[in-house]
Amino acid sequence: MKYPKLRELIEAVRALIKGPYTSKFPFEPHVPEKRFRGKPEYSKDGCVGCKACAEVCPAGCIEVKDTPDAEPPLRRLELHYDSCIFCGQCQAACITQEGIKLSSKFDLAIFDRSQAIESIEKELALCEGCGCVVGAKDHLAWVAKKLGPLAYSSPTSYLSVLKELKLAYLGIQKSVDLTRQDRVKVLCPKCRREVTLNT
Repeated sequence: MKYPKLRELIEAVRALIKGPYTSKFPFEPHVPEKRFRGKPEYSKDGCVGCKACAEVCPAGCIEVKDTPDAEPPLRRLELHYDSCIFCGQCQAACITQEGIKLSSKFDLAIFDRSQAIESIEKELALCEGCGCVVGAKDHLAWVAKKLGPLAYSSPTSYLSVLKELKLAYLGIQKSVDLTRQDRVKVLCPKCRREVTLNT
């Protein structure tokens, strides 16, 4: 019979006195470290619906669904956290730095994968010329706020500011023929170019 080495004997005595080094999870809740990368979560007020998180996600677990035909038109950002790799790229690319953040939640086991979806909805601003998607209304308002007085140089940003001040409504009223007076409307780049060149 081989006797344990002195170092191993000291470790055993230390473990008997101090107790186990590991946590008592699942009997007691485990508190992760401060910079632990857990489940990403959207913030209703912080997210502006710019879809930057979906563009940079290497796993492709953030899906953007635009429904311009709905009333009101909506953009739905769906996070499938069952395929998320918790890399933190969505948090790093968030333009507001508040829209999506990695939480400390790690116990995400479920039986049905359809429950592993977290989503957020934002109202869309549509082009008043052709009806295509310009962007989320919250995103336009955020850009206008960041630009400050420079926002008044762009009709789309200007109307976003007026909407925030409750002085205008960003609603779609499709125009068949765009004229010079339609320049002060919410327009997509294609329609704005058409109005500028043809008038």
